[in-house]
Amino acid sequence: MRAVLAWKETISDQCVYDLAFKPDGSQLIIAAGLRVLVHDTADGTLIQPLKGHKDIVYCVAYAKDGKRFASGSADKSIIIWTSKLEGILKYTHNDSIQCIAYNPVTHQLASCSSGDFGLWSPEQKSVNKHKVSSKITCCGWTNDGQYLALGMMNGVVSIRNKNGEEKVKIERPGGSLSPVWSIAWNPSKDEHNDILAVADWNQKLSFYQLSGKQIGKDRTLTYDPCCVSYFSKGEYIVIGGSDKQASLYTKDGVRLGTIGEQNAWVWTCRVKPDSNFVVLGCQDGTLACYQLIFSTVHGLYKDRYAYRDSMTDVIVQHLITEQKVRIKCRELVKKIAIYRNRLAIQLPEKILIYELYSDDSADMHYCVKEKLCKKFECNLLVVCSRHIILCQEKRLQCMSFSSVREKEWVMESLIRYIKVIGGSPGREGLLVGLKNGAILKIFIDNQFPITLLKLCTSVRCLDMSASRNKLAVVDEHSTLQVYDITSKELLFQEPNANSVAWNTQCEEMLCFSGNGYLNIKASNFPVHQQKMQGFVVGYNGSKIFCLHVYYMSAVEVPQSAPMYQYLEKKMFKEAYQIACLGVTDSDWRDLATEALEGLDFDTAKKAFIRIRDLRYLELINSIEDRKKRGESNNQLFLADVCAYQGKFHEAAKLYKRTGHEPRALSMYTDLRMFEYAKDFVGTTDPKSSRILMTKQADWAKSTKEPRAAAEMYLSAGEHLKAIDIIGEHGWADMLIDIARRLDKAEREPLEKCALYFTRLKHHGFASETYSKMGDLQALVQLHVDTQHWEEAFSLAEKHPQFKNDVFVPYARWLAENDRFEEAQKAFHRAGQQKEAVKVLEQLTHNAVVENRFNDAGYYYWMLSMQCLDIARESEDQMEEMLMKFQRFQHLAELYHVYRSIQRYTDEPFSSHMPETLFNICRFLLNNLTKDVPPGISKVNTLYALAKQSRKLGAYKLARYSYEKLQELHVPSRFQESVELGSLTICTKPFHDSEDLIEGMMCYRCSTNNPLLNHQGSVCINCRQPFIYSASSYEVLPLVQFYLEGGISDEEAVALIDLEVPRMDQRDARWRDVDNGELQALRTDDVLQETEDDPFTAKMSFEQGGSTFVPVQVSRSALRSMSRRDVLIKRWPRPLKWEYFRSLLPDVSLTMCPTCFKMFHSEDYELLVLQHNCCPYCRRPIDEQS
Repeated sequence: MRAVLAWKETISDQCVYDLAFKPDGSQLIIAAGLRVLVHDTADGTLIQPLKGHKDIVYCVAYAKDGKRFASGSADKSIIIWTSKLEGILKYTHNDSIQCIAYNPVTHQLASCSSGDFGLWSPEQKSVNKHKVSSKITCCGWTNDGQYLALGMMNGVVSIRNKNGEEKVKIERPGGSLSPVWSIAWNPSKDEHNDILAVADWNQKLSFYQLSGKQIGKDRTLTYDPCCVSYFSKGEYIVIGGSDKQASLYTKDGVRLGTIGEQNAWVWTCRVKPDSNFVVLGCQDGTLACYQLIFSTVHGLYKDRYAYRDSMTDVIVQHLITEQKVRIKCRELVKKIAIYRNRLAIQLPEKILIYELYSDDSADMHYCVKEKLCKKFECNLLVVCSRHIILCQEKRLQCMSFSSVREKEWVMESLIRYIKVIGGSPGREGLLVGLKNGAILKIFIDNQFPITLLKLCTSVRCLDMSASRNKLAVVDEHSTLQVYDITSKELLFQEPNANSVAWNTQCEEMLCFSGNGYLNIKASNFPVHQQKMQGFVVGYNGSKIFCLHVYYMSAVEVPQSAPMYQYLEKKMFKEAYQIACLGVTDSDWRDLATEALEGLDFDTAKKAFIRIRDLRYLELINSIEDRKKRGESNNQLFLADVCAYQGKFHEAAKLYKRTGHEPRALSMYTDLRMFEYAKDFVGTTDPKSSRILMTKQADWAKSTKEPRAAAEMYLSAGEHLKAIDIIGEHGWADMLIDIARRLDKAEREPLEKCALYFTRLKHHGFASETYSKMGDLQALVQLHVDTQHWEEAFSLAEKHPQFKNDVFVPYARWLAENDRFEEAQKAFHRAGQQKEAVKVLEQLTHNAVVENRFNDAGYYYWMLSMQCLDIARESEDQMEEMLMKFQRFQHLAELYHVYRSIQRYTDEPFSSHMPETLFNICRFLLNNLTKDVPPGISKVNTLYALAKQSRKLGAYKLARYSYEKLQELHVPSRFQESVELGSLTICTKPFHDSEDLIEGMMCYRCSTNNPLLNHQGSVCINCRQPFIYSASSYEVLPLVQFYLEGGISDEEAVALIDLEVPRMDQRDARWRDVDNGELQALRTDDVLQETEDDPFTAKMSFEQGGSTFVPVQVSRSALRSMSRRDVLIKRWPRPLKWEYFRSLLPDVSLTMCPTCFKMFHSEDYELLVLQHNCCPYCRRPIDEQS
């Protein structure tokens, strides 16, 4: 940092107490004597003195908006002046005015006297004044204008808000012995907190936050400070005082140097807004303006650039990765040097040597290796691996890191340039340029310099090529000269250069800057120029490092121009080296192509690898393989290259010249250049002509005229290829013409036609084609695949061998479309009984899971009938299937009745009468075994039974139901009802209604049965099974009887149908013949007066028998029966028919001819009307039985 005097003025016999700059920096307001002086900041001339005060003017301040300024005087008054230098307002205090400050935001003026301070703003008529306990010496507003800091004689700093209320009080350690003489807020917008600088006459400089917390420790000054002033951006502080000079400090309080020495105390100092100019005001009336010049302190080695920042920090920047690291030195940085992993920083009293933590090229972590605690004076500083080099005018000193001076060289002229050019540690070489034009090379382990060259003019810049063979010099006339070091020969020179750098990766390339241009030169080729400001300081690969003012940048420069210069000279290897430094993909392709045409396959291969062109790499590899096998015809290789590059006619000529005509022909045909191929072959070679015709046809197939290609194939008899083209393009009209023209013996083309018709969804054409071929199997498959089921069924009827091929896919299609019942019938029709059963089982399972119990009952009934069909067709499975038949019939009835219970418990309304529900519940409980079928809830059944029993007066049964419910897990929705019912049923009589008990009379033995029977649905006395109505589940007046041996079903029906005249019931007599196991009903030819009728004679039956004795009838008994009184279940084979006799002929009963379920005739007719089918087996009423 240097301070240059810009101008100096003296105000005779007056002390300059205060200064203030106009915000635009054009005027300087000065408080001196009785007047306010206005000076021009450019040259210090007086513009106008302002009169108005009657005593010494102590302070001035300018508003931030530049519209007005104020002055305060010992005459206790404040005068407000406009920017046109006119006084507009005056107000007074009770004591002399000490300091004033404008709010930077609201333009409120704070004026401070010895005993109080006031706050005035243009909007207010009066001034708000506040008393203080001590004399105010200085004041200042925060950047946001919210708080005002007051410095006082008693060592206190008081921070007030805009209303004058004290918010923070800072007491300095010395108290009244440390009067606060100057304060200033840091104007920087980058700081997170408001920072207040405080200078007192205890010779201390301190920093505080707005909260009053001190930042860091006190900085000791060697003088009494009179004024503190920040630079506009807050990076530096200027302090003047009793040492008769102004000093520059960092924002942290580190002293950087002296600005200007004076003959008296520096009473005030101010920094011109947004500039490096500082104005000092002294006690003797001196007014001095200085310009501060901050020189660039920096160092560069390859891609690492170190430079000074904020005067006390060093930033090391990696120019390639753009990484930066800051090293805080907390002292003025005077010199910087960098080399490899070393960094040297010169401070005022020492030199610090830093070292990288690791050898990683991207590592940016530095640590202190050595400290040379000694003051050094030098013009230039250079660091090596183990030494530092100090340059002082003509003298070079080599110091070890332990401060030992090892060597010294004295030059014959001033040293203008010095650079480390590398070498082993401890033996590095230095390149030195002198003012007299001498260029020396010095090895730090050698006492004697080596003279490389002697120029006529002073050296400005030097650099040596990577191989140390060439030297580039820029002299003071801006001329670049390049010499061969060995021969001292001048290779070339260029004008307008201010700096030069060799490329560290390429021996033949250098760059230099000058006159706003960057110049790149390769070998002896002309210079390539582009615009660029600044100095070239390094050249690494394709990156040029440029220093412009204080900023270092890495410029990416394509090396295209020098590469093309080498290509013009056919210097492919040198061009490749240049390209490696950095060129575009198109440049790489040009290099590869030129090298390939020049038959430099090695360079071409490397270039094509760079751009990943596999096509050309394959060509080069094939050429290299052929060369290994002994081929050496460069003309043939060149022909291949021309073919790859699209120079086909040139390639054909080269092929013909080398005797490889087939290659030319192949090239033309592959490229579909048939006309050129025909011209090349001529008409003399018929074989080649045929090959050409075939390839042309193939080409026509792949072009956008496939119809023409198909016609060509047809003309050539290539039906299959023609059909493929036509089929792929969907031309059904052409395809059917071909199919109709073909003979039926030509199966393969016809099959292809049919296949394409199928794909094109032309079912009729495909059917016609298969019919022509006589392929019935394919025709059936076509109908099935296209789901034309009527045609498929028609074929299956004509050709039964295709029955399975039609009905099985049909059934699967139905199943896929959720038509499962139809699918089951289709499987059955196809003879796929297992599949039919499987579908039914799945349907049944789904119905149970989904609580569709009506459907479940229906599907179980269908399953039972399916099992009966299987039993009839397969004797091996007969026994198993009959068992399944009985089981499924039983489950069908259980699910059928449970549907009503489920509707009662789950749905809000029930369509059943209480008696029906009562009967259904009892029937279900009587028939449930220990293994309850899935989905059927015993809880729901007992709950429904309990509710209906209570309604109908079966209190004993209701109580039993509630007791059973207590043993089961009852759902929460029934819990309250069950508990209430269990309690209230106890209030009812412990017996059931007589009417209900009479309804359970056995029609064979007239025994009254209990309402719930643990033995099942049989009489407790005679074990005769009860026959229930399938709608109301009342016991029907039917008794099952069996035929005696030797009577067939047909004979029995014929005997019953004889309709022998009936006698009066009173005259009819039956005789019971007990032959052990069976009970037979016989009618004598002569009627006897006995009581042996097996249906009515209750008393003649031996009661309490443990085994069931069926009723067996003879022919005569059959003859005596009326057809109206007998119901017959005509089961299909292998089941036997079942016979039932009605004991109450007046009761009209109906039996469904399909499922053989019995109903009261009225109930059945009503249900059929409602559902249009049997409610149990769902047989439509119009379907024949």
